[in-house]
Amino acid sequence: MTQTGRNDVVERARDELFSHIHRCGVLKALPEHQVEWMDDTIEYIAERYPDLTRDQLSELRTMGLRFCSPVIDHSQTAAETEAGGEAAESEAAAA
Repeated sequence: MTQTGRNDVVERARDELFSHIHRCGVLKALPEHQVEWMDDTIEYIAERYPDLTRDQLSELRTMGLRFCSPVIDHSQTAAETEAGGEAAESEAAAA
């Protein structure tokens, strides 16, 4: 298989992995559940794309876990901001 053919397989597998991530709701799962889910999903991807090497599968797993755990968790930041705003309002009302 040519290098371009291998890249195409990796890209298709990556796209399928990210599609699964979006559809399965794993983004809202606890980190330990994300790891378990990712291990199962990479196993599935390995079966679907037998031409992928162990290194490529490992790279896909790493990309998937990074995607599931963004550096800035916007949902938590929004909740913290909202909670902070409520605390400030309570303090102002008490004064």
